[in-house]
Amino acid sequence: NTTTLATDIEGYVGCTPMKVYIKGDKVLRVEALENEETPKYFDLMVSKDLLKKWNGMPVKTAEKCKVDAVTGATVSSEAVIENVRRGISYYIYANKKK
Repeated sequence: NTTTLATDIEGYVGCTPMKVYIKGDKVLRVEALENEETPKYFDLMVSKDLLKKWNGMPVKTAEKCKVDAVTGATVSSEAVIENVRRGISYYIYANKKK
């Protein structure tokens, strides 16, 4: 959950927190949490499968993966991409200590 990890990352309207599900060092899925982005543009990202880009990737690959922003929702999608990257980086860092 990037709600507290990425308070400095904003989309077009505000923060775009994500929930990144990881199991066995692989990204299972990414879900959007409540945000203030314009639904029309946020839905465009969802319809273009932006949140599915990391599904099934090993975390080390997903952390460095180059994901393109969605045209027409560039600022919002760049914020989503950075939120996901931040969540994955946190997971990798937290699991190095174990």
